[in-house]
Amino acid sequence: MRKRTTVGGQAVMEGVMMRGRKQLAIAVRQPDGQIVVEVRPNWRLADYIPWMRAPFLRGTAAFIEALVVGIDAILYSANASQPDDAQMGKLEATLATVLGLGLGVVLFMLLPTFVVQWLTPLGWSSFWLNLVEGLLRLTIFLSYILVIGLMPDMRRFFQYHGAEHKAIHTFEAGEPLELAYLRGKRVEHPRCGTAFLLLVMLVSIVTFSFFGWPTLAIRVVTRLALLPVVAGVAYELSRAASRSSAGGGFLGWIMVPALLLQRATTREPDDDQMEVAIAALRQLLAVETDLAPC
Repeated sequence: MRKRTTVGGQAVMEGVMMRGRKQLAIAVRQPDGQIVVEVRPNWRLADYIPWMRAPFLRGTAAFIEALVVGIDAILYSANASQPDDAQMGKLEATLATVLGLGLGVVLFMLLPTFVVQWLTPLGWSSFWLNLVEGLLRLTIFLSYILVIGLMPDMRRFFQYHGAEHKAIHTFEAGEPLELAYLRGKRVEHPRCGTAFLLLVMLVSIVTFSFFGWPTLAIRVVTRLALLPVVAGVAYELSRAASRSSAGGGFLGWIMVPALLLQRATTREPDDDQMEVAIAALRQLLAVETDLAPC
């Protein structure tokens, strides 16, 4: 009897990465049109720190894993899809990721609380100040997603994101991994990380409201210190909502705004991009024969 488990994935530069339980496969379209696939162990933090599998901790573990694995995937895909004179080093990929994370923390976590500080002379209660801060954070996040989606390179990245989802939908439906079956599938998927990011924004509004409206310095420290807590709660909600949505449960409503947001982070892929997603998933299934649709 085959073990029933999920397959995860994410888009990378000119390609797709599919993750199983023990292995991951990265498929990239080279400049000459050939698809190359790299299979490597799927690094998991819980293999080294078992208690990170616990609820509300596994969300932080998943974030760290995505960061570590993502840097390697970006490096491999960038180099596989570029000529030799444009190869990226691991230090460059790491610095780019760290700078991106730093920008995200400043833009989405620190900037809103700094801006709302200007409203304190109005005498609003801490409830309204926290609510406005959360809504501003959500507005910045949504605006950022919409703006970067206008960039040609990001539009292509979002197409690979859609191709990844179509391949997983086809696999979960128990259908052959062929273009004819992928074409009719949705580009949105309930287990997408986009849902997790949206829930982080929403959970932060509720979580931070319990701490009133102290000084700016204390708010900044509080926001940063509570990020793992917010991420842990958001991750558990995302998992529960995904299962509920699939089974028709009451938590499925949480997936509605997340799936709507994915219309901004995915695009309809072309056949070439879907072929890359198929190649990645086929190779993963070839090395992890116990994977089966959930």
